[in-house]
Formats: sequence, C-alpha cells, structure tokens
Amino acid sequence: MKVLVAVKRVVDANVQIRVKSDNSGVDVSNVKMSINPFCEIAVEEAVRLKESGVAEEVIVVSVGADACQEQLRTALALGADRAIQVQTEADLEPLAIAKLLNKVVEREDISLAILGKQSIDGDNNQTGQMLAALAGMSQGTFASNLEIENGEAIVTREIDGGLQKVALKLPSLITTDLRLNEPRFASLPNIMKAKRKPLVQITPEELAVDISPRLTTLEINTPAARAVGERVATVSELVEKLKVEGVL
Repeated sequence: MKVLVAVKRVVDANVQIRVKSDNSGVDVSNVKMSINPFCEIAVEEAVRLKESGVAEEVIVVSVGADACQEQLRTALALGADRAIQVQTEADLEPLAIAKLLNKVVEREDISLAILGKQSIDGDNNQTGQMLAALAGMSQGTFASNLEIENGEAIVTREIDGGLQKVALKLPSLITTDLRLNEPRFASLPNIMKAKRKPLVQITPEELAVDISPRLTTLEINTPAARAVGERVATVSELVEKLKVEGVL
C-alpha cells in the first residue's frame, strides 16, 4: 500500500507574525520556516504505518517554490521514502492545490492519502476535503486515531459532541488532528540519509492543471489588540457595570 502525505512550508509556529507595511501580505523575510504542524503529524502517522508493515512506501509531496525542498528533506529524514515537489512560484488557493495533488494521486496509484486538517497560515481547512472529492476517495477528517484493518481505514474523528468512529473503504483520505500522535525528532543519521533519498520536481503544466487564481486578496491586517480588562470587587458591581454598558 502506498501512502501519500502532503506537507506545506509555513512560518514557524513560534514566530511572531508581522504584516507588510503596505498590507499586501505577511512579511516572511528572514523568518524561520517549518513544516506545518498538522502536516508533521501526518508524516509521523504514515511512517508508523510503514514501520508496522501496513504501508510499503511513504511519498511526501509539496506544492511551492524550491524553498519547500527544505521541508521535504525534513519529511524524508522523519522516515518518508521519496519526495515530489510540484514547482511553482504562485500563491495557490486550496482548490488549485487539491487539483495538483489529485493528479499525483492518480500517477502514483495511492491507496491512502494523509493530510494535515489545515495549515496554520491560511487556516482554510479545505484542501483535504476537496482532494477526497476530486479523487473519489472516502474521507475521515479530524482524525485522532487511525487503524487499517481488512482493507478498511478505521478512523476515530473529533467532533463537537465528542468522538465518532467510522470505517472507510480504501482508497481513503485522512486529515489529522492534534491528538493523532506525537511527531518524532529527526536524528542526525537520518538527516544525512535524507540527502540521498529521491526528490523529483514536476510542474503544474506537466500535470495539466490550471492554477489561475479565483480570488483576489484586497488587504491583510493585524488583528486588533484586545482591550484591557477591568477588575470589580463584587458580583453586584459587575452586574451594574454590565447594565450601564448595555450588555444586559
């Protein structure tokens, strides 16, 4: 069974985001970049499936400029077997990314695709669902547990009311939640081995996918600062203030 994992290059989760002075986007100059945390969980889950003998090969794919090869090499160091970069300088929307990934799924004859439930930059939570629809795959989103049994993916999903367990016929697509696993750290020997693992570049044109944008970003702004709170001595004082300020 082949497992495909999509990884995205994002600003490191510990970095304080800065908006450009012209409000055209986020300033990423001289900023530490990392694998999207949810994608890292997806890589870990795929590698565990291979280590348990369920999966034969783990393929990681990223869509973006050559800089994303750093994150692909990191995923290879974590245990993936080979990498594919869909090379483009364009800032792609979720649908375009899903279409590109769908072509890779078709080329590689993928049985299981694992994606992070969302990226920490756009927070769209769309690509996985779109890919499942395009590829005709059953899907289990927000997965906190995954087991492969008798040609089915048994997925425990995190939902508003608690947990939901579903059985999905393969091929399937899974999107990862935080509680699915704890990603490992890449060891130095594995980092050195990752440099020799295959990494193939392809283009959207080779995949015959139109990546033209359908949305226009007008402006990006920093969220407004939270107002300073005020302490009150008693409950009655709190109620009085809420009445005066029109909340009650």
